[in-house]
Amino acid sequence: MDFAYSEKSLDLQRRVRDFMDAHVIPRHAQFKEEEARGTFEISFMDDLKALAKEEGLWNMFLPGLGADEPGVGLSVLDYAPLAEIMGRLMWASEVFNCSAPDTGNMEILHMFGTPEQKETWLKPLLNGEIRSAFSMTEPDSASSDATNIATVMRREGDEYVINGRKWFSTGAASPRCKLSIVMGKTDPDNPDRHRQQSMILVPLDAPGVKIVRNTPVMNHVDYESHCEIAFENVRVPVSNLLGEEGSGFAIAQARLGPGRIHHCMRSIGQAELAHQMMVERSLERKTFGRYLHEHGMMQEKIARNRMEIDQARLLVLKAAWLIDQFGVKAARTEVSMIKVVVPEMQQRVVDRAMQTFGGMGVTPDTPLPNLWTMARSLRLADGPDEVHMRTLARMEVRKAQKGAMDTHRFMTLPDRANERDMREGREGWSPAKR
Repeated sequence: MDFAYSEKSLDLQRRVRDFMDAHVIPRHAQFKEEEARGTFEISFMDDLKALAKEEGLWNMFLPGLGADEPGVGLSVLDYAPLAEIMGRLMWASEVFNCSAPDTGNMEILHMFGTPEQKETWLKPLLNGEIRSAFSMTEPDSASSDATNIATVMRREGDEYVINGRKWFSTGAASPRCKLSIVMGKTDPDNPDRHRQQSMILVPLDAPGVKIVRNTPVMNHVDYESHCEIAFENVRVPVSNLLGEEGSGFAIAQARLGPGRIHHCMRSIGQAELAHQMMVERSLERKTFGRYLHEHGMMQEKIARNRMEIDQARLLVLKAAWLIDQFGVKAARTEVSMIKVVVPEMQQRVVDRAMQTFGGMGVTPDTPLPNLWTMARSLRLADGPDEVHMRTLARMEVRKAQKGAMDTHRFMTLPDRANERDMREGREGWSPAKR
């Protein structure tokens, strides 16, 4: 495996880092002030977007673009460090048109959209003129198993009639959000549970679409917004179907693979920020006559942070490399692992930083509470920990059932017949009997 970044990636890392330092981070205090007022239109966002686009730092997440689709054409591995740099501030990715859920939506429109769909929706998304939402999770269904989705998409002539309720449709509260990609069932009686679902493009101004609320996360309403949306007899033309009927589950998997790399690398960027804040705090504060970093307990926290962050990053880069080399399916195990490992790591790192900052660590005076909330939320987003661990366990069990592990040759215990003799106290049992 080769995790070396290309010269193009290294150059972009430098340029994105410089752009963040010069233009984005200095605006963070103003962003927080405007977010606190409950606005979903940040006054300076368009100016930063225009500057990023002008400098060629735009749509960097999309690989292999054609001449008519703007972007820089990086591999998943080459884009990963850029996601980490941008991810240090949770709102910064939008500046570069690289924020979720727009990135995932643009990817699947790029892969599965018709020419008409690309002209209507992908082009303005790529240009940063509009934003989009992704509506998959439901409040009344156990959405960790996507086959449970209950939203119904019934075809009537040249239209689909959509009825259902979704929530955690990120970004839908923004006045710039014009589209949601909605997943529901077009063929609920199909014996193949993975062919019952489809994805349909639904304009948010379509009659019957109602944003019920911007759902607070950890009792906090943020700029991203995580909306609950009701779809009541919403009619859209059949031409709004994404891909073909019954392909919704497969499209979702194609969308979530690279998207999980992006999420995890942004998460690592946030963990790095928390760690650096913690180390700097340990240089400034004294307890019991010594600086914090001079206490053995603090030194252990610093060391554990560094080990855990670097371990997590290497695992994400391995998953990115596998996707580039062999496709999303080949990286299924690693993608499941990073979705569990990275948010848990971020929670631990941020928690240690909070302890180091004391009372300040749980106030809005630092970004730490938001970083902790983001980590905790990510343990549910794109599939909860339990689903990914179930997937991993089943793969490991399957290997054993196929004999791929074959550990018996390393064992020195008696064979089964001899063990039975031992249990039953039969005469002639011997540890050497094989």
